[in-house]
Amino acid sequence: MKASRTTAVDVTKPDRESPAALNVEKIRGDFPILDREVKGEALVYLDSAATSQKPQAVIDKLVECYTRYFANPHRGIHTLSQEATEHYENAREKLASFLGAQTSGVVFTRNCTEAINLVAYAWARRRLGPGDRILTTVTEHHSNLVPWQMAASDTGARLDYLPVTNDGYLDLSALDDLLTAETKLVALSGASNVLGTVNALDELIRGAKRVGALVLVDGAQLVPHAPVDFDKLGADFLAVAGHKMLGPSGVGALIARPELLDEMEPFMGGGGMILDVRLEGSKWIEAPWKFEAGTPPLAEAIGLGAAVDYLSKIGMERVREHERKLSAYALERFAELEDFTLFGPWNPDHRLATFSFNVGDGRGGIIHPHDAGTFLDGMGIAVRAGHHCAKPLMRRLGVVATTRASCYLYNTTAEIDLLVEGIHRMRNFFAGA
Repeated sequence: MKASRTTAVDVTKPDRESPAALNVEKIRGDFPILDREVKGEALVYLDSAATSQKPQAVIDKLVECYTRYFANPHRGIHTLSQEATEHYENAREKLASFLGAQTSGVVFTRNCTEAINLVAYAWARRRLGPGDRILTTVTEHHSNLVPWQMAASDTGARLDYLPVTNDGYLDLSALDDLLTAETKLVALSGASNVLGTVNALDELIRGAKRVGALVLVDGAQLVPHAPVDFDKLGADFLAVAGHKMLGPSGVGALIARPELLDEMEPFMGGGGMILDVRLEGSKWIEAPWKFEAGTPPLAEAIGLGAAVDYLSKIGMERVREHERKLSAYALERFAELEDFTLFGPWNPDHRLATFSFNVGDGRGGIIHPHDAGTFLDGMGIAVRAGHHCAKPLMRRLGVVATTRASCYLYNTTAEIDLLVEGIHRMRNFFAGA
């Protein structure tokens, strides 16, 4: 493979001394599910890249909403509706502040996938045509790939793909050739859900702006694990998944520059997003509400606000540093393993604590990730097994699937040790099978 230009520094690392270490044992006490057992063993939850667990503060907020002020927001003059509206809009303000965005640029969605599709329908289909290009990468989750394939098919636009190097970095040496005057949108993840790589967003966004392209960042993996300031980042759109950042499922957000939302037409119609409706046609209210048709995810958005409160109190710099140390420790332990393949960078400064790997079976083959996941589950260790909604990347890596262990602020080095012990036991079991 030709020489490549890759990420050189961790773009999420603060330019100051390392923040104070987390009190992980205290944090673990905030998560009731971590007290349970699985198959007679203490739960070791290593699947936060798929979904995170919830602190008691978030659970309590959901109960409070359902037992105190659950009603349709924005649509009633009675007390419960007014209180529901206040809490719902407070959650929007909290998320905007957390991400360095304007409140009018925060659209609540069901998840990160819907946020990306909102842009694909409300922006791309109305502005792209034959000859236009969308640049994405071969490392993307299907949620940041399939919507652009569909939009390109509908508009006649063309998709280009930034390649990935053998060691898990985006190949930036190809960037200048792929960014052209015809490139209208660059859509990429802030961090890979498979490789753990933290992408060089600063350089990628600068390149996009040089050719006048807009930038959408899939923040599903990056936002929960590192400080992100939307205004300083310079992107135009940022998709967020609430369930990956300690919040409930069923809620996410599109963070956007308000002026772009003002120019865009809604892609769903219904109640709650109209100024006036006549038989001859309708008029919309302003953004962000014109994109929130129907009854919104009230409790879920309020729960996400509580998750933001929790993360803000801890500090995202501290979360990032804790996971960097976990990564460094895990990489040291993985280096001890025989017949073990890790996909992604071996530098803890360039990655999240998300580790996709395959293990040899001792007989010249690979333990299938589904078998690996089942074996580890027997030890109470929850990992992910499969293609992780990234089939093009799996083909680039030359595998069908991988086993993935992913950490968060509540994980410990002792749990890394248990994972490594599980890999040893698994390999011995399959070697003797």
